[in-house]
Amino acid sequence: MLTRKQHELLMFIDRHLKASGYSPSFDEMKEALSLRSKSGIHRLISALEERGFLSRRHHQARALEVLKLPGEAAMALVSDRKTAAAETPKRADPAPGFAPTVIQGDFSPRLAGVRAAPEVSAVQLPLYGRIAAGLPIEAMRDTSTFIEVPVAMLGTGEHYALEIAGDSMIDAGIWDGDTVVIRRADTAENGTIVVALVDEEEVTLKRLRRRGNSVALEPANPRHESRIFPAERVRVQGKLVGLMRRY
Repeated sequence: MLTRKQHELLMFIDRHLKASGYSPSFDEMKEALSLRSKSGIHRLISALEERGFLSRRHHQARALEVLKLPGEAAMALVSDRKTAAAETPKRADPAPGFAPTVIQGDFSPRLAGVRAAPEVSAVQLPLYGRIAAGLPIEAMRDTSTFIEVPVAMLGTGEHYALEIAGDSMIDAGIWDGDTVVIRRADTAENGTIVVALVDEEEVTLKRLRRRGNSVALEPANPRHESRIFPAERVRVQGKLVGLMRRY
């Protein structure tokens, strides 16, 4: 027997897997179930694993597999899997011990602003430039420059990439010269690292804190001070979802 939240999460993961081919992010699961923290999602997933409904491939990002569904839904799942197996062309058996996980399909239709990369395990995102350029994201848009990003790093929605200039977020592990992956959004929860547009002219990557009718943009470096603005002067343009670094 599953609790209502366990059942809701299991069905949401199953629908997401069928629609996109990969499991939802913890943020997406948290929002779908109207939970306040990701810890609740962790507990629900662990409970579903213990009951044999979910399997989690460790050492792989966002790799959840629905093993069974409760009640009549389980019969539909088994039927879908048998149908898919019957329609799938037979292939030569791989070498012993070799068990690759392959994601097939063109991901460009489901990710706005993305074009398919040569390998299906990655997509190409538009690289808009250095975030200290002092321009709105719209003004930084350059569709001629792209960067290849693993599909597992992305969720649903439109994404873009920015190059970091400066050291204001080093304690959050974000260094000068890093490339950050941003999911376009116009709202964000307290404590989220966001791309913020101040006074319609200055773009910055900071942690967002709302304090009454004010918004604080907090750095992650004691050498920099938080900046506080009236809420109407700050507009969220995206949320940090990933980081890429070259050595």
